[in-house]
Amino acid sequence: MTFAEHVLKFYRSLDLSKTRLPKGVEVLNPYRDSSALDLTEKFFRKFYSDNNQRKIIIGINPGRFGGGTTGIPFTDPIRLENICGIPSGLAKKPELSSDFIYRMIEAYGGAEKFYSDYFISSASPLGFTKDGKNLNYYDIRELQSALESFIITSLREQIGFGISTGVAFCLGEGDNFKNLNIWNKKEELFKEIIPLPHPRFIMQYRRKRLDEFIELYTGKLSQY
Repeated sequence: MTFAEHVLKFYRSLDLSKTRLPKGVEVLNPYRDSSALDLTEKFFRKFYSDNNQRKIIIGINPGRFGGGTTGIPFTDPIRLENICGIPSGLAKKPELSSDFIYRMIEAYGGAEKFYSDYFISSASPLGFTKDGKNLNYYDIRELQSALESFIITSLREQIGFGISTGVAFCLGEGDNFKNLNIWNKKEELFKEIIPLPHPRFIMQYRRKRLDEFIELYTGKLSQY
């Protein structure tokens, strides 16, 4: 199996229907939607149809307008079409984190080069909403507890795609990094986890320093 086929098999298998989640929490699972799954297949077969080893970048969990819509982590419909060359009938709503990630990818050397070196995922590969708003897996303690086994199992399965265990990069220097470190110490998934400022934080609160953060990302990602 190619890297792409491992990824697609994994996404098709994702299921939280038997996990007891806190009241009002809804799961974003784009892989249950045939249109999103088709886009996901086109993307991964375009960029990952090989058996190369890659390093992993771990976000928090998909949001409604990025990976929660397209099925592709940190990729909104605009970037999917304009940069990845995969058109869709999805509403062309921009997503801040996707905007940053693809600016960074361009600075790194473009989508083909970046995706030949890296696989972007999330601690929870499925997203969540509550009251119609995005929800991080750690925003509700009971949600994080309910998801811990799912998250650890998902990370182990992704390592099986051909992910390097030498180093992983974490998007977010706060709760996501703290939790990944705790789980990593227990499970020994990666030798080291390196935190990076979260794209949404950069785009919302540090946009004037955008070039500086892109350089930070590309510098660290190019070291390994």
